Amino acid sequence: MTRILHTGDTHLGYRQYHLPERRDDFLAAFRRVIDDAVSDDVDAVVHAGDLFHDRTPTLSDVMGAVSLLRELDAADIPFLAIVGNHESKRDTQWLDLFESMGLAQRLGDEPTVVGDVALYGLDFVSRSQREDLSYDFEPHDVDYAVLVSHGLFAPFAHGDWDATEILAESTVQFDAMLLGDDHEAKTKRVEEPHEAWLTYCGSTERASTAEREDRGYNIVEFDDGVDIRRRGIETRSFVFVEVELAPGEGAGRVREQVGQYDLEGAVVAVWIRGEGEDVLPATIEEFAADQGALVTRVTDEREQTEDRDIEVSFADPDAAVRERLDSMGLSGAARDLDETIRASKVADSNVADTVERRVADLLDDRDAFEQADSEANASQDGQDASPDLDGAGHVDIDGEEHADLDDTAQTDTDESARSDTPQIDTDESDQSETDQAESDGQATMGEYR
Repeated sequence: MTRILHTGDTHLGYRQYHLPERRDDFLAAFRRVIDDAVSDDVDAVVHAGDLFHDRTPTLSDVMGAVSLLRELDAADIPFLAIVGNHESKRDTQWLDLFESMGLAQRLGDEPTVVGDVALYGLDFVSRSQREDLSYDFEPHDVDYAVLVSHGLFAPFAHGDWDATEILAESTVQFDAMLLGDDHEAKTKRVEEPHEAWLTYCGSTERASTAEREDRGYNIVEFDDGVDIRRRGIETRSFVFVEVELAPGEGAGRVREQVGQYDLEGAVVAVWIRGEGEDVLPATIEEFAADQGALVTRVTDEREQTEDRDIEVSFADPDAAVRERLDSMGLSGAARDLDETIRASKVADSNVADTVERRVADLLDDRDAFEQADSEANASQDGQDASPDLDGAGHVDIDGEEHADLDDTAQTDTDESARSDTPQIDTDESDQSETDQAESDGQATMGEYR
């Protein structure tokens, strides 16, 4: 018998609600999984993608992962993994670094044999690139074959990547697909093109308040068939409170409902509905904080009207800023500059220089475009044509031309972020990277996908 611990969507480094405590929680959840793997002496740990929350984890996040992988290595338990959409880089992946250190193995089209199981890997692939996939895997000579992959797969709900097509077109007949990206644990058996098990292990921590079920992982046993069992792990408490206000009821009623729960150290999510009085979110957040809550998010669903379509939470003001930016329809260049100025990891002392260089690059792109266009027109019309230069020798950009500049920059920005385009992302599979994790309106799709 071969026993494999199937985990994924650990999202190490996610500073949810901008709190360092939440970043610590994601590492602590992964530690519980590794501790269980060692104590149970499983034959391998399989990670189905999104080990990190983004492609640029901090050094402390990387060192946290290395520390836990060393514990697995010391127990002689292999760590086999693929790359998810959140952590995907354009070239060399963090997983490759861990592999070079002897702490992990990146699964691919050649079999990695553990006991009587051959394991293969298929990293996250954006929708635009899936038509070119061949699903050409090297043969094996053991009893079972497993494909580990990351994405939203049909026949599960919300799936946009047909798992049965992969099974039908693969050169290897797989007995199971161990999946990541959907943060909700799910298992399904398909009969066509042949019998196989499809299973999501779910995330190890809650990446949004839409994820109410307990977190955990799968234990998959191969012995006269495939047996999949779910195991939960202890994570930080999330308290979900839904309040229906009758006429005349207000903040007092909300506080009464919230106060019925043990809030010590908890993440508290409150939804307000009904015909009662207006409730200021700050009053509920302050009340919960006095009861020991780590953070509280209040959503008054009655405020979703035509003249107020932006939900503001004192616990997460950046979410409101992003929502407002989305509504403005900014170009790629504008979003890039906003990210640099407002929300990037560039040190404050370097922001001005970074913005100046970025604008200069955009203008250089514009100059090259204008020059090429002018030369082409001159050749066609039989006359010289040159861009309108100001005294400094730069292209004079009016309002219309500036819009063209933004279009050019959009292409550049999209290309530079292409490694995150599923999402799961910049993420085709579930949303933009951070919005997915913080959006309460989304389902538990690997918010991360």
